[in-house]
Amino acid sequence: METTAQPKIKQVTPEHIMKIGMGFWASKTLLSAVNMGLFTHLAKGKLTGKQIREKLHLHRRGLYDFLDTLVALGFLHRTGIRETAIYSNAEDTDTFLDRDKPSYIGGILEMSNNRLYNFWNDLEDGLKTGKPQNESKTGSKSMFEELYASEERLREFLHAMGGIQYGNFMTFSRKFDFSNFQTLCDVGGAGGNLSVLVAKNNPHMKCISFDLPAVGPVATENMNVLGMSDKVTVRSGDFLKDELPHADVITMGNVLHDWGTDTKKMLIRKAYDALPDGGALVVIENIIDDDRRNNAFGLMMSLNMLIETDEGYDFSAADFNTWAGEAGFRKTTVMPLTGPSSAVIAVK
Repeated sequence: METTAQPKIKQVTPEHIMKIGMGFWASKTLLSAVNMGLFTHLAKGKLTGKQIREKLHLHRRGLYDFLDTLVALGFLHRTGIRETAIYSNAEDTDTFLDRDKPSYIGGILEMSNNRLYNFWNDLEDGLKTGKPQNESKTGSKSMFEELYASEERLREFLHAMGGIQYGNFMTFSRKFDFSNFQTLCDVGGAGGNLSVLVAKNNPHMKCISFDLPAVGPVATENMNVLGMSDKVTVRSGDFLKDELPHADVITMGNVLHDWGTDTKKMLIRKAYDALPDGGALVVIENIIDDDRRNNAFGLMMSLNMLIETDEGYDFSAADFNTWAGEAGFRKTTVMPLTGPSSAVIAVK
């Protein structure tokens, strides 16, 4: 007598719900470690729990729970246990979370810990009102007004933005074909990281890092320290008010998502006017997939723009293609970079 195999019933569990719902536990543990400089200390050599406690001025209670959580999350390695434990950095934390390395991306995590973490607690208010939930919510100055009013906060912000984009800028500088171009202008160039990487990896290129006057001294200081003053010119201006410097390639890294649709279109049109025929506008962002299903980071970055700006939002390649076409660009392409980021490229 034959028996019919019963179909397997998929076991439904709450694992995914709990992992995401309680995700702030892991996030705050990592952010606290970055903010206190734990990984920078460990980059200099392995440490015992007691040594870490003394360096970070921690209490005994929670010490090993904190450190072993970082082990369980994959950020630290450990030999021994509790009082006999010796801790060291995992490879990725040693590369990207040591403040003394040029590959440090912890600036954005420091800013997330010091600013964004509390603002995101008001996401519900932002979704109901459509208004920013940052400093401006309490009647203070806007994010950019606050940043540019304090050199210390401005430097922290520029450091954060440079860190989060470093891998993308490096990939772009090596992957993009610059052979038919001679000049590049990075609009909203901040500390000049993109310009430096393009010039280093493409010696024939001359670059301009274009940003507000308050940013100029920071970028100039960086060029002098890096010995790139002959390859990268720091130029000051307001891309919302002024015409953009003319160049063969114009780049915008995490610029367009700060603004609403009308301003996005205006900036794309300004880029078109500043480019020669055959020139390229390159926009580097966490480009959302056209089906809006896969790039969760890009979608959450768009929510962050709700938190931080009056009208800003992230967008898909299809959105960009429409705006670029309206400005007069003849074709657009997408270049994947690192993680959830891509470059959308429009050719005049």
